[in-house]
Amino acid sequence: NLPLVLISYCSDLFKTKDEKDAVSLDQRIADSIKEMVKSREAKVKNREAAGFGKDYLGLLLKAYHDEGQSNKISIEQLVDECKTLYVAGQETTNTLLSWMILLLSIHQDWQEEARKEVLTVFGHDKPPYADGITRLKLMGMIMNETLRLYSPAYSGFMRDVDKEIRLGKFDFLASVQFHIPIMTIHHDPDIWGEDVNLFKPESFAEGVSKATNNNPIAFMPFGMGPHICAGFNFATNEAKITIAMILQRFTFRLSPGYVHSPFPVLAVRPEKGVQVIINAL
Repeated sequence: NLPLVLISYCSDLFKTKDEKDAVSLDQRIADSIKEMVKSREAKVKNREAAGFGKDYLGLLLKAYHDEGQSNKISIEQLVDECKTLYVAGQETTNTLLSWMILLLSIHQDWQEEARKEVLTVFGHDKPPYADGITRLKLMGMIMNETLRLYSPAYSGFMRDVDKEIRLGKFDFLASVQFHIPIMTIHHDPDIWGEDVNLFKPESFAEGVSKATNNNPIAFMPFGMGPHICAGFNFATNEAKITIAMILQRFTFRLSPGYVHSPFPVLAVRPEKGVQVIINAL
C-alpha cells in the first residue's frame, strides 16, 4: 500500500490554496451538519422532543435510524443530502437574484413599479414578512419571467418510463429515458409567442396557465412532479425578500461595463457577473 500512500501524500502536497480552502470548507460544512444531527438526537434521547421533526433534516434522521434496510441511510449519505440541498439552494438563489437585478436594471419601468408595490406593502423601513411577500403580485410576475428566460435547470432533466405508454402516434417501452429540455420549452414561440426572447412579465399577470397558452406544465424552471427541486420554495422566497429589501433602499441601473455572457454551470449564471450602478433612495 506504500505507493497509494505516496500518491495521496503528493496529491495533498501539490494542491493549490483554493483547493485546500475548498476541502477545508467542505469539512466545516460536514462538521456543522453532524453537530445539528447530534443536537436533534440528544433532544429525542432526553425526551425533550417526541421525534426528529418533520423538516428535511428530520426526515433524513428518521431514515438514518430506520431499523429496516430498505429505507436506511448512512451518516455519510445524510450529510451529502444536506450539503446538496444547501449548495443547490444557494446556487439557485444567487443566479436568480443576479438575473432579476440585471433585468430590473435594464427595464427601469418594471423596477419602479416593483418598488411602488414593495413600498405599499412594507413601507421604507419595515422588514419583509411572510404574509406580505405573498401579496407581491408584480414581484411574482417578474420572478416568473426571469425564471423563464434564465431557468436554473437549464439542461433539463431525465425521466424514466416505468411502463409501456402511448404519446400521440408513438409507443414507448418501459425503461426508455426521456430528456425534457427546459430551456427549449421556455423559449418555444408556439407556447410563448413570437416575442419569446423579450422580457414581458405581464405575460404572467393572469397566472401560469394563461401565460403558457393553457399549457401550464410548459413552465417548469425547477422541474415538475415529485422530483421537483427541493430548494424551490427556499430559493424563490429568499430572492423575493432580498429584492424587496434592495428596492426599499436603492435604485440601480446597468453599468456600461457589463458584458452579457450567460454561462451554464449548476445553473445558467452570468459568467462575468452583473455590474450595476447603485444610488440610495
